[in-house]
Amino acid sequence: MSSSHLVMLGLLLVSGVLLFLFRARFTKGKSVIRYTLAIILLMSELSLYIWYVYTGVWDPIDSLPFQLCSISLFLSIIMLITRSYFLFEVTYFLGIGGALQAMLTPELAYDFPHYRYFHFFLAHIVIILASLYMLWYENFRPTGKSVWKAFVALNVIAFIVFFINKETGGNYMFLARKPMNTSLIDFLGPYPWYIVSLEVVALIMFFILYLPFIRKKN
Repeated sequence: MSSSHLVMLGLLLVSGVLLFLFRARFTKGKSVIRYTLAIILLMSELSLYIWYVYTGVWDPIDSLPFQLCSISLFLSIIMLITRSYFLFEVTYFLGIGGALQAMLTPELAYDFPHYRYFHFFLAHIVIILASLYMLWYENFRPTGKSVWKAFVALNVIAFIVFFINKETGGNYMFLARKPMNTSLIDFLGPYPWYIVSLEVVALIMFFILYLPFIRKKN
């Protein structure tokens, strides 16, 4: 919660509020917002790999796009371009849940004004905005089934990433060990039991994100 961290949390809040407030004004030009968000996400990821190559720090241990937020980023790009409802069902929960957690407890070795500082926070902010755009501009709504679809998708992704970690020696999705920085995982027990705890926490978070859409049957 340094000043540079709080600035980016404030930017997330302000950008989300503005996206909501201007939803009526941009009804006809909403495709501009949609493609702008997709381009920002794509350029942020391309710039990251250019930085990897330029600085010579690329390493399969930690530079492949297999963190949950990296996967959510690519899914968000495809969702925005295709306006896929199924991808919205997944990215609404995985994207917002994962990116919000990353925003609150960032695993980042670089601070302002380093490139990685801006890349990390801006990419995660736009991942969240992408799902909010589909919610407020395309009128997509998650259902109770969406919660379980997202949970199944999360476990399928985790199953694949588990074996990628075995091959690369990486710690993608923190399935091999806890992150170095302080995070929620510190309260979930030792390895490998915290993975089971994470399943429960993820499901609870998904239901919290679904709460605004629960309607009484009458």
